[in-house]
Amino acid sequence: MSKNFYTLCRQQFDLQKLFLVTATESFTYQDLDHCSANRAHWLVDAGLKPGDRVIVQVQKSVQNLFWYFACLRAGLIYLPLNTGYQPQELEYFTANAAPKLIICDPDQRAIFENIATCQIETLDTLGAFSSLLPESVDFQDINVGTDDVAAILYTSGTTGKPKGAMISHGNLFANAKTLTRVWQWQRDDVILHALPVFHVHGLFVATHLPVLNSSTILFLNRFSPEAVIEALPKASVYMGVPTNYTRLLKDERFNLATCKNMRLFTSGSAPLLKQTFDQMVAQTGHQIVERYGMTETGMNTSNPIEGERKPGTVGLVLPGVEALILDDDNQPVSLDSPGNLLVRGQNVFQGYWQMPEKTADEFTKDGFFKTGDVAAIDADGYISIVGRDKDMVISGGLNIYPKEIESIIDRIDGVLESAVIGTPDSDFGEAVTAIIVLESNVLENDDLDDQAVKRNELKHTDLEHKALGPDDIMTQLRPQLASFKLPKKIHFTPALPRNTMGKVQKNVLRDNYNGPT
Repeated sequence: MSKNFYTLCRQQFDLQKLFLVTATESFTYQDLDHCSANRAHWLVDAGLKPGDRVIVQVQKSVQNLFWYFACLRAGLIYLPLNTGYQPQELEYFTANAAPKLIICDPDQRAIFENIATCQIETLDTLGAFSSLLPESVDFQDINVGTDDVAAILYTSGTTGKPKGAMISHGNLFANAKTLTRVWQWQRDDVILHALPVFHVHGLFVATHLPVLNSSTILFLNRFSPEAVIEALPKASVYMGVPTNYTRLLKDERFNLATCKNMRLFTSGSAPLLKQTFDQMVAQTGHQIVERYGMTETGMNTSNPIEGERKPGTVGLVLPGVEALILDDDNQPVSLDSPGNLLVRGQNVFQGYWQMPEKTADEFTKDGFFKTGDVAAIDADGYISIVGRDKDMVISGGLNIYPKEIESIIDRIDGVLESAVIGTPDSDFGEAVTAIIVLESNVLENDDLDDQAVKRNELKHTDLEHKALGPDDIMTQLRPQLASFKLPKKIHFTPALPRNTMGKVQKNVLRDNYNGPT
């Protein structure tokens, strides 16, 4: 029996039911089946074989989903890329993934032609119901195994090199099936989809649950408070990141009347502040269900539908997922004490693409994945994420790893070294903040008072090289980094605080720079 995720979903299809509705179009589940079938035929006719990689970097549209499901049906590996990536980043992904096909927006074609030797097609040619697509709407889905890779999603690495997390058909089905049960998904639910479709939250969670249950998706091209508020009365489920909720709550139209048909609000991808949770209850009458997941694992925990939803926690471990919280000696921690979070289950990915040593390092001998998050568990079994031992920044729900940004800043002429941290931001949750030491401002060792550096005395010196200021830094970063990775704040300092081993103390930097610019 095939474990192809699309095949398993199709068994639940009501072909005449609405699959997806946009501002201008609507599609039934029969349309999804037909459109994914003729695209799967096109892929096979183009010579692609099971296991080949397909990179897709296009603006959000229903065509993304048709090509995604076509790749699954054909046994191909789908690689969605953030549309904000710059040529230097795209060059790495293309070289690493070695795709057989790239589908991109027209304005990206020239970039890919310069960095790739594979077949490249643009969405305006292949996206619509084009004469180039085969007429056949029947396609025999390729049989795959539970562990066969369905998608590779890149997650930035602490070494500066992004890692391709290999997600299998079995991983996708296990997580979608579990969330269907835990979130009490109903066949007549209507989800309002305003998330990007290049990461787990938007492509997997917010898409797979309706498709596995033949439910309807109200599809917005992007998030905007106005569009969400207008569409909410027609929906029963909304999934967002904390930034979405803080922006919605600023609008008085986001209220009890607007949300009267809503059954479920969920939040993830970044920590949800208690004040946002409380304001949501006061303004709409709804408690947000906060959950916790990762690119490598899908969802691991969730606050319950029935039972207490504890603000500041990510809820209970999901059925089928095992979790351990251990100290640095790999011993279980006591209740409410922080420790390293590890998880194991059918939701956990197959490893990192072409990185066997990194994969081996991230798993214990008994198969637990080291999440890199620091967590605590209370007497009721609710887990709180209290920190990240990899210094990752989560801004607007997107994961950003400082090393990647630091390595680019450090190459700028006139920069001696840099440190990138996340600082509190009322809109994005965390703001990418760069602290830079310029060659002209560095203090000699004899003059450097380590204790002064560790104290707040160097906090806002904001020293600048006469020919190098924040605007100069940003000018050099913009062509090399996606916009969501760009620093929102830049500070200059004579030295970075270090411990006795010479490691930069980012906890000190976070303490020193946690206020407004």
